[in-house]
Amino acid sequence: MERFDHVIIGSGINALVSAAMLSGKGARVLLLEREAEIGGCLKTAEITLPGFHHDVMAATFVLFLTSPAHAALGADLARHGLTFCHTPHPTAVLRPDGRALVLTMDRAANVAAFNALAAGDGDSHAADAGEIEADAPFLFALLGGALWSWPTLKLLVRQAWARSPRGLAAWFGRALVPARGRLETRYASDMVQALWAPWVLHTGLTPESAYSGQMGKVIAFALEAAGAPVVKGGSGAAATAFRKLIEERGGVIRTGVDVDRIRVTDGRATGIVTAAGEEIGAGNVIASVTPGQLYGRLLRDEAPATGAKAASAFRHGRGDFQLHFALSEPPEWLTPGLDQVALIHLSDGIDAVSKSANEAERGMLPATPTICVGQPHRLDPSRCPDGKAILWLQIPDAPRVIKGDAAGEIATTPDWTETTREAFADRIEDILSRHIRDFERIKLARRAISPADLQAMNINLVGGDPYGGACSIDQFFLWRPFAAAVDTVANLHQIGASVHPGPGLGGGSGYLLAKRLGA
Repeated sequence: MERFDHVIIGSGINALVSAAMLSGKGARVLLLEREAEIGGCLKTAEITLPGFHHDVMAATFVLFLTSPAHAALGADLARHGLTFCHTPHPTAVLRPDGRALVLTMDRAANVAAFNALAAGDGDSHAADAGEIEADAPFLFALLGGALWSWPTLKLLVRQAWARSPRGLAAWFGRALVPARGRLETRYASDMVQALWAPWVLHTGLTPESAYSGQMGKVIAFALEAAGAPVVKGGSGAAATAFRKLIEERGGVIRTGVDVDRIRVTDGRATGIVTAAGEEIGAGNVIASVTPGQLYGRLLRDEAPATGAKAASAFRHGRGDFQLHFALSEPPEWLTPGLDQVALIHLSDGIDAVSKSANEAERGMLPATPTICVGQPHRLDPSRCPDGKAILWLQIPDAPRVIKGDAAGEIATTPDWTETTREAFADRIEDILSRHIRDFERIKLARRAISPADLQAMNINLVGGDPYGGACSIDQFFLWRPFAAAVDTVANLHQIGASVHPGPGLGGGSGYLLAKRLGA
């Protein structure tokens, strides 16, 4: 029986980070992926027409570019072809009436623009960004560090000493403020509020969720500081660079291998058994999967009772809907100033974002979904033939199980059928086309991907949930994935979006585990 120091199940960003770091320390690492390609949500494909390369799921790498994982691996990944493409205009909001507000990577310009909309709004933005900068060592240690650790405890003690215990409690209280509360009290301009409101959906939250205000400030800071970069050639090129680095360091990657179960002996994980019956030994088994996958499918009867019970109660969040277009020429936005923006939200502000998210959480197709429009061809012209264009649309508020249509126009069943998917795509395209001149003329092809399609592509996207589980406060920070302590299996480690630090392309859980295992 073949044996490795570490066997990693799955190949998303956290698994790739962990494999690269562990193999870099001389460990024998085997990474197993059930699909034909590695990368998890890092997938680029010609899903509309030949020559048009679309990021099928993840697209923007600001969290990875600013992460400890990139600091550790970035130079080596660059040697293997990982290149980021940027624009000085990371995001904008476009409202139904055609008004738009564009964020730049120039803080002074943003302050001036916000102050011009409402006196004091630019100053509030500068103060919020300055607060994140001042709190960065503490804040990012909480957002991305190992919470159950002596360093974190020491950090909290130092903060309590510096701020006073009451001051530290007040800091946490402010951090829990919902985005609606923060935006409506800090900014008078409805345009500035509308610019930031949709971004909370990209953290798995809503404008009314606890700590969504703090996450919104972090996103604003990150976008202004690092932009909204994409990978040259598509997100799949990031997976290719990881493969080359891992294999250069002696790691082994096998695709098309479905792990059937984790072998447990005397309370310790000792290896895995594939669906084909192959047994592979391991000093450590690292599972980049959801709790349901780990405790229900991979451990089965070997799952500790407390873990199995907690996994059965683990909640998943809203689904994600993707829509991709191949265009005969770059889109001409009816509102000037949007051509070079990386990510444009089509939304009418806080109430509109709240309404669409609430409808999706109640199982309804949103009447007016919040739409994020990416223009990858503007940052990376290699994505499509010369003179052509592609659009990447993400709708982060789609229902996982459908109970109806909030607009009363689309006939539905509980499942995402092809008919429902295309009817919902028609609704989204209709909204988009109102803002682009002659959209029907320049549209060459489109491809819609429903939450059910996403789950079929990636077993960890349960019901199309791209965040590895609901990100409400009871399933985050110290309580991700579980609020209560559960019995563990020795030498078995879970990483991925379902565990701290949570979702995104930062590779945080893979990085933290690799460091804990000696990388």
